[in-house]
Order: sequence, then C-alpha cells, then structure tokens
Amino acid sequence: MSKMLSAAEWEQQRQEAMAAMPAVIAEVGLPKVLLPYQARAVSLLDSACPVLFVEKSRRIGLTWGLAAYAALRAGRQKAAGGMDVMYISYSREMTREFIDACAMWARAFDVAAGEVEETLFDQDDADKAINAFRIKFASGFEIMALSSAPRGLRGKQGVILIDEAAFVDSLKELLKAALAFLMWGGQVVVCSTHDGVDNEFNVQIQDILAERSRFAHLRIDFDQALREGLYQRIALVTGKEWSAAGEAVWRQDIIDFYGDGADEELFCVPSMSSGSWLTSPLIEARMTVKTPVLRLELPADYLFRSPRAQAALMEPFMDALSVQLAALDLSPQYAFGSDFARFVDLTTGSLMAVEQQLKRREVLAYELRNVPGDEQKLIAATVLKHVRTRLIGAAFDATGMGWTVAEDMGRKFGLREDPEGSGLVMAVKFSEEWYRLHMPPLKAAFEDDAIALIADADHLSDLRAVKLVRGIARVPALREGETGKKRHGDHAIAVALAHWASRQAWHEYGYEKVPMHGADNSNSVFAENTGDNLHLGSLGAGLVGRIL
Repeated sequence: MSKMLSAAEWEQQRQEAMAAMPAVIAEVGLPKVLLPYQARAVSLLDSACPVLFVEKSRRIGLTWGLAAYAALRAGRQKAAGGMDVMYISYSREMTREFIDACAMWARAFDVAAGEVEETLFDQDDADKAINAFRIKFASGFEIMALSSAPRGLRGKQGVILIDEAAFVDSLKELLKAALAFLMWGGQVVVCSTHDGVDNEFNVQIQDILAERSRFAHLRIDFDQALREGLYQRIALVTGKEWSAAGEAVWRQDIIDFYGDGADEELFCVPSMSSGSWLTSPLIEARMTVKTPVLRLELPADYLFRSPRAQAALMEPFMDALSVQLAALDLSPQYAFGSDFARFVDLTTGSLMAVEQQLKRREVLAYELRNVPGDEQKLIAATVLKHVRTRLIGAAFDATGMGWTVAEDMGRKFGLREDPEGSGLVMAVKFSEEWYRLHMPPLKAAFEDDAIALIADADHLSDLRAVKLVRGIARVPALREGETGKKRHGDHAIAVALAHWASRQAWHEYGYEKVPMHGADNSNSVFAENTGDNLHLGSLGAGLVGRIL
C-alpha cells in the first residue's frame, strides 16, 4: 500500500509532483479555499446527489468542508433548494466543532445567521430530551447538531450528515431513520474512518462497490489527501514553510504514531479482516454446470520435439475444445477471462454466457500447465473467434509475461485502452485498487445466485484460496498442492476477470475486417511472430487454420 513508501520515497515523489506544476498553482494559498477532495464532496452534494458514503482517513478536514456545504444549504431560500441540515456524530466535542465550523463559514459567506445557541429538543418523554446545538438562518432554515439516537430524527426533514458513522451506537437503525428523508427531497451523507470489516459502515461500502446499492461513494485516504494539499494547508495555517522534506517527515511521524492501526485509521482498510472470502457451501451451491474442464499439460521438452510431435500433443486438447465450442448456444452474449502463467502456475480461461436475466453462466473452462506462449495464444484465439459475433469483452491478465497474450489478442480482436473504448480485449494489470473495486461485485453475484460455474473440485479449492488481506479480497502468495502441481487460486482469477469483462461498457459494430486482396492471411494471428522462432509446422498449418 501507499503507506509502505519510506519518508525518502515520499519526499522524492512530492518534489517531482510539485516540479511538474505551474509555479502559480504550486504556491500555497493560491488554490481555492476547499482542497480538491473537499470540493469533490461538496460538488457531488450540490448536484443533488441523494446519498453519499465517504470512507476516509482521520483528520483530513472533510468535516470542515461539509460544514461549508451545510452553511450554504441552510442559508438558501426554499425556492433555491434551502433546507434544514442535521449533523450527527458519536461525541459532544465533534458536534460542537462542527457547529463552530458552520458558524465560521456562515460569517465568511456573509449569511445572516444568529449566534450559536444551546437548546433542548423535546421528545415524547421529557426525560428523553436530547442535547443539541443550533444555528438559525434568515432563510428560516437551521443547522442542528444532534445525538446519534435514531429517535432524534423523527418528525424532521432536510439534509442529514452522519460523521464517523462506524462509531455511532446503531448505524443500521440510524440509516433506516435517515433514509426516510429522501422521500421529500432530503439528502443523506455518511462519512467515517473504518472500524472493522464487519462494521455496518463497511457492509454498506461493500454493497456499493458490489453495485447492490446505488449510493454515491468517495474514498479519501491519507496519501491522497496529502497529494491534494493537506499538509500544505496545515503548514499555511500553522505558519510553517512547506517543503517536500518536511511533509515526508510529518507523514512518517503520523504513520508511526498509528502503528499497526495505520491501515485502518489512515488508509481506509478495515481491520480484523483475514480468512476465507467465500464459504465452501456457497461456492458449491453455484457449481451447477456439468461441462468438463479441459486440461492440457505439456512435457518439459515440448519445444525440443519435432513439429509433428508437437501437433500430436496438442491435437487431443484442440479436438476437445472444438467439440465444446461447437455445442455452445450462440444466442447469449459472452465474456472471457484468462489468468496467465508459464512454468510455476496454471494458465486458466473462463468463458461465461450472459443469460437473459443477466445471470453469468460459465460454459467453458480450461487449464494449461507448461504450455508455451504461442500455443496459449492459439487456444485463446480459438475460443474468441468462435464467439466473436456475441463477444462483449475479454479480459487478460497483463501482469508480467501475460501482456504478450493480451497484446496479440488485441491485434486480432481490438485492444480496449479504457473502459469506454471499442475494442474487445482488455489488458488488466492487477493492483490492490483493482481487487478492492472489482471483487465485491463478484462476491455479490455468488450471494445473489447471479453466477453459475462448472462443478470442479480444483476450482472449488481455487475460489476458497481467495482471502481477505487487509480488508481486500485477493489470492495470497502461498501456493497449495503437491510439488510440481501446486495451485495458486488460478481459476478464481479467470472467473473474476470474466465476470469483470461481462460488466464493462461495450459497443457493437456491424462489420467484419476484410482481408486485403492478394494478402496471405492464413496465419495472421501470429504473423508478427514469424521472426521469433515460431515453428508450429503442421500444427500451424492445421490447427491455426481452424480459427481463421
């Protein structure tokens, strides 16, 4: 993660970033009053976003930015979208701090506001009255800071800000009460640092990432806040001169202060998050497809054998692949995912049909061990060629040598450079951010019975190998199995890639590439490799011809 950068590495990064900026932008104090991440949150809310969840680092000033929005919203007339704003947190000190910030902003915006006053709001029972702070505006609206008791929201309407939501007494009940505000045009803002993977706040975040919830989402960790000017603003307020070296030292001091809690407190990674990601009963319940998995393992001396001997070793697998492809129903759309390996691990491929009710059904899966790159490209191209007219996306592991397969498939079927591009092939370079964003939707598919996989004991083991590592689902470095046959969650990655590819934006075009007159296209998939020791012999003449 970013926190693993040393103070020296961080200093170098910041010096390079500042050197790349125009001088007028780099000067502290010249940017807008709100830092970029504060401005993004305010902009989202000002564009009528109904519900916003923000997972954030500690003490980055987001509450201060939200106070600006509160003052603007409560200060407006009703015709301009004005309404009451209610602030909830778990401590009296935080509520007072928020009201003070709102009062500062109100004066800065030259909004007519009364003095901050303390009052009591009666509940059904006078003994249950809750303490609150309030600012009244000339617009007739007000900002109120309330306790976290859900009953405090009854009979109220407007914008509700729940700060450090992971630490309130009953977030689930509080959200029930708060979301009722949406019926009459209100807004709900929920922001917090994390407090464990099982906390309701993290449950809500995972539902958003899994697309089971349509709420808006922002994530602001410590390093992002620093890159967007947090320490520069701190230096400005405290009268210090900013420098990359000073920021690096300050950053490291903060990380050292939080110690083992830095991941959760600063980098938005919930704690207490280790163990299997999917249970065996859940995985088995989704393994309802009876198609056999195709497996190919070539001998260590494969490349030293004659072309005819190589073709003989490949032929049974290619025949079985052709049989399975020929049996496919080509009416659904298809998505493909492939995890690359060459020597230690397996290359895996997963082809999924997207059914009418949007259930993803795995219709073909293969595993390759000790299979050279050109043969891997042949197999992948055979699959993609067969479903090309119904293919909406193919995602390839492009980490390390996997890039060569993704690149060659991109030449044949179009390489998509960005999620909105028009190519069919997407090259994925795995990162913690990729896993964080795209594994929750896959888990949701398992939980919602929106995916069906081929029943296979090894694939069950692969999916069980996915662990929560610092709150993020991924395959750990540890390999399982007997020597020489170890597995590394290989098929789980192919499934994740195929599922991800099936969810991307795609564009359909009504044309096929026409060969140039007189050109020899008999081996166009690998034509670029003829100078790189590609000698498939009869394999190239026979098997490659199947896909073109």
